[in-house]
Amino acid sequence: MSTTGATADPPPSSRTSSNRGDPLAALGSLPGVADSVESVRKAVDRVYGHRIMRRRSNAITSEAALRGARGSAALSGADWALEEVRRRTDFSTGAEAQVMGAALRLTAEAGQLLSIWRQSPLRVLARLHMVAAASDGDEVGRPRRAGELADEPLIELPLPDAPEVSGRLDGLAELIITGSSAPALVTAAVVHGELLALRPFTSHNGLVARTAERIVLIGSGLDPKSVCPAEVGHADLGRASYLAALDGYVSGTPAGMAAWIAHCGRAVELGARESTAVCEALQRGAA
Repeated sequence: MSTTGATADPPPSSRTSSNRGDPLAALGSLPGVADSVESVRKAVDRVYGHRIMRRRSNAITSEAALRGARGSAALSGADWALEEVRRRTDFSTGAEAQVMGAALRLTAEAGQLLSIWRQSPLRVLARLHMVAAASDGDEVGRPRRAGELADEPLIELPLPDAPEVSGRLDGLAELIITGSSAPALVTAAVVHGELLALRPFTSHNGLVARTAERIVLIGSGLDPKSVCPAEVGHADLGRASYLAALDGYVSGTPAGMAAWIAHCGRAVELGARESTAVCEALQRGAA
């Protein structure tokens, strides 16, 4: 995997709004990003325009949550069939079961944190980690301290040290609180990519990063009913593609950043397609 080179641009969260204007909006002007944003908008509109959504939106939301959790868990090493996730009631035994349980808890929690996100994103991230870890231990719900490692074996990027994590988390929080004119896709991609690059917690960073992306997409109004699970798309695109796109984000180059945003956009489109298929299935059943 590539690492951040000496000539690479700094990540958005390390740039202050006072001296760089609106860095997220600047990302929206990168080549190809506008096309990704428009393609996502059309895909989301198709789901929301489906007549089943007018009658059974709650059912679509519930199904999207289940499928999204399954997709996120798959990227963290628990690649279970959807029917197995439906069948299980106990997720406490075994490493993979615990990952799946954490993904399901996070998906359920995401909707409860929307009102807090814009005012206190770091508080939300701490809560997400506590929910994922299902523990009240000292290592839960706080960023890594000096000397602590992150248990995220599927991501092999160099691990930033504690001072860098702290500074970049503060920068990310500033961007969220200040707000941006950037499209929701851009903001969601940066939040997701930054959390994966930093791996700020000792565990469950991938699950937390993908849940934070979901919160941005819902809270921005792009997907207010949470029926376009990007986690499904990330899983469908495959782990290799996911990690290659993340390399682009970490590089900090315009081309790398644009590729990561495009990857996240494609994931949202695939999530929307998944829910459109669910709508079609429910329609056939109603008929």
